[in-house]
Amino acid sequence: SLRGYMAKLGFKTVNEMVGRVDKLESRRAVDHWKARGLNLDNLVYKPEPAEGVALYHCEEQQHGLENAMDHLLIERATMALENATPVEAEFPIRNSNRVVGTMLSGQIARKYGFRGLPDDTIRYTFKGSAGQSFGAFLAAGVSFRLEGDSNDYFAKGLGGGRIVVVPPEGSSFLPEENIIIGNVALYGSTGGEAYIRGTAGERFAVRNSAARAVVEGIGDHGAEYMTGGTIVVIGATGRNFAAGMSGGVAFIYDPDDTFSSRFNPDMASLENVVAGSEDEDELLGLLQNHQRHTGSTVAERILGDWDTSRGLFKKVMPEAHARIQRERSEQAATAGD
Repeated sequence: SLRGYMAKLGFKTVNEMVGRVDKLESRRAVDHWKARGLNLDNLVYKPEPAEGVALYHCEEQQHGLENAMDHLLIERATMALENATPVEAEFPIRNSNRVVGTMLSGQIARKYGFRGLPDDTIRYTFKGSAGQSFGAFLAAGVSFRLEGDSNDYFAKGLGGGRIVVVPPEGSSFLPEENIIIGNVALYGSTGGEAYIRGTAGERFAVRNSAARAVVEGIGDHGAEYMTGGTIVVIGATGRNFAAGMSGGVAFIYDPDDTFSSRFNPDMASLENVVAGSEDEDELLGLLQNHQRHTGSTVAERILGDWDTSRGLFKKVMPEAHARIQRERSEQAATAGD
């Protein structure tokens, strides 16, 4: 059938057909009154390529993977990859180093699958400014510590690893008042942890599915389309927080009681953190982890007066998530009877 159509159009090979938009015709069946008078000639114009230029893919694209930093990371992790022997190393990093950790995580996944390696098997410290997608898809068992800052898509697709970001040693600025990672952090993450001593850009934790993270301030559209996991913000948030959020939990430190004006209530609601609850245990644990990993003075102040601080947190709970929890509680109560 294909050969028949090709013969009618005057083509011998499929490659000859690529780019031949001049063979397209508008159908009378779509001659809707709204489209009458439209001139589609520009859409079916066949440009003449320059000499030696093809209209279809005929050359392999050079991605420059041979220069990727991950080759060095993989080399240093040989013992860990072979028999899960713990390894540590330190590296300088520049903003031209992108998707650092992804190829390393691929090697781990090939041998150990989704479960990855035991916690902290590979511990790497980086100093400098990381490029886009630092720690993307980082596998379980890998811990990255970045002393510097990171660009957009930080921890994209985080898959079980741990990432800690702190300002460079000797910095004179207040971390909680300065951006240390870019936009769209934790996009689509499916596990792992992130502790950021500083603030993040916009769309923090967008489409997060399972990662747990603490950050000291974020821009607009935080927790957008989030479906799972837990995030804690111990600083200011931008507007439109929780838009499209259908799962997971967020805890917002709100000492000025102004967060409600920046919160999107379409799919989620605000609750208080109840003393002695599972929420308090989870929140307290994440704050303690954040302080231990980053040395955060903000977390230290909050933990130092916990009885007061607990009441200054708002819990963001999606309505769908809350309904499921209520149903499970009712089922458990019924089973107990």
